[in-house]
Amino acid sequence: MKMFKRFAATALCTAMVVSGVSYVQHVNAGPPSHSNAKVENVIFMIPDGYSASYATNYRIYKGEDTVLDSMLVGMMKTNSADNWVTDSAAAGTAMATGSKTNNGMVSVSPEGEILETVLEAASDAGKSTGLVATSTITHATPAVFGSHVESRGSEADIALQLINDVDVMLGGGKSNFLPKEENGNQAERNLVEEAKSNGYQFVETKEELLAMNGKQDKVLGLFADGGMAPELDRDHTEEPSLADMTTAALHSLSNNKKGFFLMVEGSQIDWAGHAHDAAWAMKDSEAFEMAVEEALEFAKKDGKTLVVVAGDHDTGGMSVGGYDEYLSKVDILRDVEATGDFMARELNEDRSNARDIVSQYANIELTEDEEARIQSAAVNQTAMTINQIISERAYVGWTSKAHTGVDVPLYAYGPQSDLFNGLLDNTDLPNRIAEAMKLEFGK
Repeated sequence: MKMFKRFAATALCTAMVVSGVSYVQHVNAGPPSHSNAKVENVIFMIPDGYSASYATNYRIYKGEDTVLDSMLVGMMKTNSADNWVTDSAAAGTAMATGSKTNNGMVSVSPEGEILETVLEAASDAGKSTGLVATSTITHATPAVFGSHVESRGSEADIALQLINDVDVMLGGGKSNFLPKEENGNQAERNLVEEAKSNGYQFVETKEELLAMNGKQDKVLGLFADGGMAPELDRDHTEEPSLADMTTAALHSLSNNKKGFFLMVEGSQIDWAGHAHDAAWAMKDSEAFEMAVEEALEFAKKDGKTLVVVAGDHDTGGMSVGGYDEYLSKVDILRDVEATGDFMARELNEDRSNARDIVSQYANIELTEDEEARIQSAAVNQTAMTINQIISERAYVGWTSKAHTGVDVPLYAYGPQSDLFNGLLDNTDLPNRIAEAMKLEFGK
């Protein structure tokens, strides 16, 4: 049935070391295990937009080595089929299917042919599957693992494909699962109600998610109409953290004795990079690290779980230091308590309160020149101007509002993590995951 659904999508597009070692909570992972123990579960974690410069700045921000530092095994190339600088859809397609495609395409070839994903191969082998993201769950990166469309913008079509083929889905994007009059024949489809009738437990808040007892095999958690809140602003919502969602997904997926495949995306590291919001990038990197810690706790206790971590590309061309000085002050970002977007919304009409707002939320006393820059910025550039000022104070440079084509770090932990050593292409990852899990894939 799942294979049939996969082909039907054409119409839409025309570680733990060896078991027994005890786990000490919240410590560095230690060197990756090179054992050949059986891999029953894979947790594939993608910090979207995360490159070596993000990793370095986050280490400075944290003030000590990160959990990921001890898991470093290699680097990864990121180009797409039609561009040295990839977008998330093409990068994710490579990381999910082992094949390159053009920017903007979701798990279809440049010619529009459906490409099998490693999640689908795991499902065909009887394993449970899950997707977790802080974007909409129908956004490019989660979408590539369980859907096939020619345009990443077709999120309603993506929702239709995901809803019965992925066991656990946690993220934003509730609006893509509800009826829309403008969608023609889809207007009467309420995918939330369909999911409930097909055995999914539906949750909408952190409280509801944490109240689950872990016995639910199928869970749909949609915590925002669109993307979820940035970690800096999450306290103003009822949304769970990425770590909360990761833990909940693991509880449900581990009910399957045949194992599982789980993809977890730290979606908004990328969004912060596009916005040149260094504090947002660091705070969401911290949230991602906390999710990695949850994955490692599970892997170390389980002994048959492989954890693989890789960003899909670099976003923004972030630098460590900048502005013609030999200096970094990333640590000052620890005192920033809101995103630039949030601060911009708090400004009054003439922005005469700019000094007070930036002082309150960023612990920065603006100079007269900086205050004037915020007050004279175009309406749609106000947040970017605030972010640029904070970045200058932290000596975080940016070269682009888009992606760049640099290689990204590759991390792994658990049995057969040595499969990921060295300089790999993004297409290598799903093939090596499938090899570790002994899946029939790409044949």
